[in-house]
Amino acid sequence: MVRNHYAVTDSTATTAPSTSSGHRIGLLVGDGIGHEIVPATRRVVDAAVAAAGGPAIDWVPLPLGADAIATHGTPIPQSTLDALADLDAWILGPHDNASYPEPFRSELTPGGRIRKQFDLYANIRPAKALPGVRAVVPKMDLVIVRENTEGLYADRNMALGSGEFMPTPDVALAVGVFTRAACERIAHIAFGLAARRRRRVTIVHKANVLSMTTGLFRDVCREVGAHYPGIAVDDEHVDAMAAHLVRHGSDYDVVVTENMFGDILSDLAGELAGSLGTAGSINASATKAMAQAAHGAAPDIAGRNRANPTALFLSAAMLLDRIAVTADRPYLQRAAHRIEHAVEATIASGVATADLGGQASTAEFTEIVLARTRLR
Repeated sequence: MVRNHYAVTDSTATTAPSTSSGHRIGLLVGDGIGHEIVPATRRVVDAAVAAAGGPAIDWVPLPLGADAIATHGTPIPQSTLDALADLDAWILGPHDNASYPEPFRSELTPGGRIRKQFDLYANIRPAKALPGVRAVVPKMDLVIVRENTEGLYADRNMALGSGEFMPTPDVALAVGVFTRAACERIAHIAFGLAARRRRRVTIVHKANVLSMTTGLFRDVCREVGAHYPGIAVDDEHVDAMAAHLVRHGSDYDVVVTENMFGDILSDLAGELAGSLGTAGSINASATKAMAQAAHGAAPDIAGRNRANPTALFLSAAMLLDRIAVTADRPYLQRAAHRIEHAVEATIASGVATADLGGQASTAEFTEIVLARTRLR
């Protein structure tokens, strides 16, 4: 198994030390199925760390979402943001901002607010077909590296306010922002990751139409690639890339692209690999990282013991792997490997939740993953 270190680092960054023997990790349950899959993830992480011989995680529960509206009058309390500033890692459950009362429904989502507050500029989303999961592309094993702070997403590319506005009731405009600095730093993440994988990077853009904006993104990524000899570089228009993922998605290794394209392509790749229910991700800067499953809060099945916790389990494993590198805690890499192996072995054995064609409940699936995680 190829180990991928999902670290986002630079030469000047330092990681805040833990204040206890175990690493401090924030825990934000969120909404909907978050109340089921986040506690399950905590149990799996605790079991994996113990089996790997490490000290217990020092969990820091923090309010967020609908519960926080009820208790603090806002879905993202200032006390939560202040606590996150003192942490270098946290697990974020899904949030259902569409169900929030106004004005919160129309504001930046809690996850978006956190990403913007802490400049979590790298969204790293693997799409890997798992044994036992029916996949459109059975051999898919790629990672989409998505620039997470600007691009064509108008809700996060301004210092204040939104890049989307209406000068008249009949005209709506959106601003896309591309800077050399942001393109360079995400390109370094992509090429650094490719160096630990199959040594290929595909740059996705739409420079035939958006020649200055996505053209800058493409050109800067190419310039960065020149500093990584031995890594093959190619590029695709985003529409062609969508088609190629369906036709021969197993050919790709690391895909780097701007914000909106990355959001769309990572959901497509996740489904082609089997299901968004197995699609983990982290959002990271040089000093902080947030594990967050690619799927939403699924309010229609919340509280029914039917949610699939796989994506958050794998997101947490990515987070542990990242901390192992940035904070020099090798036992967390062993724990991450245990979680990945336990999830894959459980699904391969035929145990899966309903969305993957199985009959296991959330609790039953979690218990079997826990048992496999503890195996020596």
